[in-house]
Amino acid sequence: MNIPQILRLLAWSSFSIIGASAHAASQCPKLLNHQLTSLQGQPVNLCQYSGRVVLFVNTASYCGNTPQYAGLEKLHEQLHARGLTVVGFPANDFGEQEPDSNAQIAKFCKLTYKVKFPMMEKSGVTRNNANPVFAQLIAATGDEPEWNFHKYLLSRDGKTVQSFPAGMQPNDPQLLQAIEHLLAQP
Repeated sequence: MNIPQILRLLAWSSFSIIGASAHAASQCPKLLNHQLTSLQGQPVNLCQYSGRVVLFVNTASYCGNTPQYAGLEKLHEQLHARGLTVVGFPANDFGEQEPDSNAQIAKFCKLTYKVKFPMMEKSGVTRNNANPVFAQLIAATGDEPEWNFHKYLLSRDGKTVQSFPAGMQPNDPQLLQAIEHLLAQP
């Protein structure tokens, strides 16, 4: 290959990659079209969950609901292969029950509850302090979290959002039925 051919090939490859990225972004539901940071400081593009049922949960390490981590991990583990992803959002909005740093929260989740589902960096989840994802979840449902471990369930197409109260356990039949219903949809 000569230099002009190589340059054309590189230009076409770059165009193809940019075009594919633009197409992927256009297929990403608005609610998932966010670039966030994980507890470990790694970038996370929520568009990677397009086509999956997503359960968003605001979490806290020092709350009476904290044992829900175990049930959330079990849900994630049992239903991930079928299309469910649980995503945690630590927040210190209620009773200052998440005062720790991201590194401390990550360590606590891993050691105490063996959490493997994605956890984003600590952020706000209430109407006046909400990260962009929770701001959209609140707008979509009209329900603002009233305490730690409020749950929002997003359909595969990103168009349907359901809200579940903080006290509802991850194995509650109502939540499980809603998850199963969305998993059954294409």
